[in-house]
Amino acid sequence: MNDFNAYPATGGVAPDRWASALHLFDDGVGVPHEESTVERWERAQLLFEARDYSGAAKLLDAVVEEAPEQTGPRLLLARAYYHSAQLRRAEEQLRVIVERDPVEHYAHLMLGRTLQRQGRQADAEPWLRMAGAFAGEFPDDE
Repeated sequence: MNDFNAYPATGGVAPDRWASALHLFDDGVGVPHEESTVERWERAQLLFEARDYSGAAKLLDAVVEEAPEQTGPRLLLARAYYHSAQLRRAEEQLRVIVERDPVEHYAHLMLGRTLQRQGRQADAEPWLRMAGAFAGEFPDDE
């Protein structure tokens, strides 16, 4: 098989391997590469995009621990927990976000949806109304 384009790209390499492969020889052959927080963040994003939500959550948990003040990784961690049905954990992360940044509208929406998914509609309503208000959606005055 001499035609490179004829090679079927099914299955293939896991998405997070591409991020790791970029640094394969940084520290020399046989020396393990110490992954930075940024590299873990990038790899977690790849895993999330590939719908490996549990794998992404494991990496994001470490990223959030190393950079707790960053909203982006914590929000993606909450989304990974939500998609992997770890709803209590998603709720915990979302509550931290809205406490620190009360105008983070997507966190309000996600928190409302997370509570709905847990069957807690009454608890979800204020968060969903707030998310709607941030989006400029106001209930009709009748």
